Amino acid sequence: MAVTARNQRVAEEMKKEIARIIRDEVKDPRLEAGLVSVTGVELSNDRHYAKVYVSIYGDEEARNQAMEGLARATSFIRREIGQRLSLRYTPEITFKLDVSIEHGDHINRLLARVRAGEYADE
Repeated sequence: MAVTARNQRVAEEMKKEIARIIRDEVKDPRLEAGLVSVTGVELSNDRHYAKVYVSIYGDEEARNQAMEGLARATSFIRREIGQRLSLRYTPEITFKLDVSIEHGDHINRLLARVRAGEYADE
């Protein structure tokens, strides 16, 4: 799937706007339990579908609650995106949990343990 320059620009604008909407306008207490960061947006070639990757700081319960809150707010967020960005078609939004930051942190901790001489398997 080739990513066009237009899709990249639209995805970046969507990322910024969705982050603003979640931070400033969505009033769901489930989203306040964990810190939600939008890490990326992946658009389909026809720009009808968008996968929004989010990183949620907190324990497993906070992540689950935040994902439920995002699922409930999806139609509101989509409507706001449609009003703020001049797109022919407002993409259907799907939120996906991005665990790459946590995975990278785990790798860094393991490397630090190896450097410190702790060779225990994990």
